[in-house]
Amino acid sequence: MTQDRPPETVRAYLDELRRALKGAPAGLIADALADTEDHLNNEISHNPELPESAILAAVIDTYGTPQEIAEEYRDMEATIGGPFPKAEMTPERRYGFFNVISDPRTYGALLYMLLSLITGIFYFTWTVVGISLTVGFAILIFGIPFALLFIGSVRVLSHVEGRIVEGLLGVRMPRRLPPATQADETLWSRIKDGLSDSRTWSSMFYFILKLPLGIAYFTAAVTGLALSLGVTGTSIYALVTNDASHIHMDGVPWLDHLLHTAPGLIVFALLGVLLFFVVLHIARGIGWLHGRIAELLLVRL
Repeated sequence: MTQDRPPETVRAYLDELRRALKGAPAGLIADALADTEDHLNNEISHNPELPESAILAAVIDTYGTPQEIAEEYRDMEATIGGPFPKAEMTPERRYGFFNVISDPRTYGALLYMLLSLITGIFYFTWTVVGISLTVGFAILIFGIPFALLFIGSVRVLSHVEGRIVEGLLGVRMPRRLPPATQADETLWSRIKDGLSDSRTWSSMFYFILKLPLGIAYFTAAVTGLALSLGVTGTSIYALVTNDASHIHMDGVPWLDHLLHTAPGLIVFALLGVLLFFVVLHIARGIGWLHGRIAELLLVRL
């Protein structure tokens, strides 16, 4: 039986930390890895005369083992309140068809759907124009700095989008930017690192995908709210004023007649209310689904 050896390289330390955090939210793992990598690289840069294994041994004595760091991050995450109450803190919550109206995630998702058209257009335009200019400037002397700037902007925008997703959808996303490149790294090496980073490409794909998704989200939210509130409001107005002359269902005589009676208007108003709750459920479902998409494409582990 062999005894586990302490990690002797930064990569080995990070791999152990990743395994120790298995099952934690992807955003938490990304933050822990980024913080730890920064700390380890900083220790190495301040002790260039020592071998990496010796520095790692000293770091483990002072900073802690990967398992200890993982436990600290889990404890810290449990004490930090997110935008929405944690499920384990609200065991009395009952999930039912009408309870959706009391779930704050519903309104966060609904707001995200309404904003998605604006953000989708911006992300799509930024990505397509950035890629086009990067390819076009590749033969010019300032092509390399421009490519580096564009890759950096993609990382910043993905971080901003992650903060929006966490704030409105409640999905734990990274709360810090990825570790900065080394000061002595050349421009070409930085571009090479950016191009070889899978998250650069997955983020670009996310930004392009956000436009059709944003159009679909915005259309569903506006259409659903307008239809449900319009049906309910029109029916209630007709009941209160006893005037249904503005309601017409051409081509369906029996339904047109029904909507000019009090029982018919009551039924129509109830259908509008029911449709409103259906829209809220759709919004919450879209929020959950999009949170998984953002976590998959924007978080690098």
